[in-house]
Amino acid sequence: MSKKFLILIGIIITLFAFTACNGNTLSKNNSDNKPKVVVSFNAMREFAYAIGKDKINIVTMTPNGTEPHDYDPNVKDIKKLQDAKVFIYNGLDMESWVNKTLKSIDNKDLIVVEASKGAVPIENKDKDEIKDHGAYDPHLWISLKGAKLESKNIKNALVKADPSNKNFYEKNYNDFCAKLDKLYDEYAIKFKSLPKKDFVTGHAAFAYLCRDYGLNQESVESTFAEGEPSTKQLDELVNYCKKNNVKTIFVEDMVSPKVSNTLAKEVGAKTEKIYTIESKEDGKDYIASMKSNLEEIYNSLK
Repeated sequence: MSKKFLILIGIIITLFAFTACNGNTLSKNNSDNKPKVVVSFNAMREFAYAIGKDKINIVTMTPNGTEPHDYDPNVKDIKKLQDAKVFIYNGLDMESWVNKTLKSIDNKDLIVVEASKGAVPIENKDKDEIKDHGAYDPHLWISLKGAKLESKNIKNALVKADPSNKNFYEKNYNDFCAKLDKLYDEYAIKFKSLPKKDFVTGHAAFAYLCRDYGLNQESVESTFAEGEPSTKQLDELVNYCKKNNVKTIFVEDMVSPKVSNTLAKEVGAKTEKIYTIESKEDGKDYIASMKSNLEEIYNSLK
């Protein structure tokens, strides 16, 4: 092998290494230039991504598969907020850890977004839940109208954090709202045509959706997915299902299906999956998850 050939090979290897290194540096710099947006759990991620897309770096605090109602950030989780530009949380007492966590970090430039700000909340009626979790039902995101409000608050924060991309965020927000409106209108017509309005879920997460469409939910577990029903409560659920001719019991990944399956067997109903969007499931985005929810509920009421 000639000396010139070896020198040529050496030059090529050196150039390749330099190019790769330079490319990685550019990639890292591009990533570093994007606003870091930390979100409390998956639903907030869905809204942030719908608006920010590839212009932001999204970090989710609650791990996939973890019940957000039970989540409490550790030291490693809290560090994610130290260099964040924006922090998005739902509010309405969904994330009881937020105030304490924000006081513990040193990030005076952090833009904090309570996504549910401006909503008309649904009040909790159970005294124990009010004592343990607060006065309001937090599941605003499981409502197409609620999603529009939360997305608007998130969009405004992204514009504040990154004004150079204002038009990009505004366009994505408007496009997302158009999809929400189209889906809402489609099922407003469908639900209005049905005489039945009652359905049963794993936990009471669908009150805002019910308010949107004039529906009624009963649940196996409470608003905050805590505890199985007593024998008396289960008997009441059985009677409710029979009285309202409920033929479908909805189950969720984040709630044990044991009692739901027992209830379904007792009343001769089937079980079907429904999405709370608290965690990423089946690769579905927000629109796909809500489309599935609405169609399943609609079919159960026909």
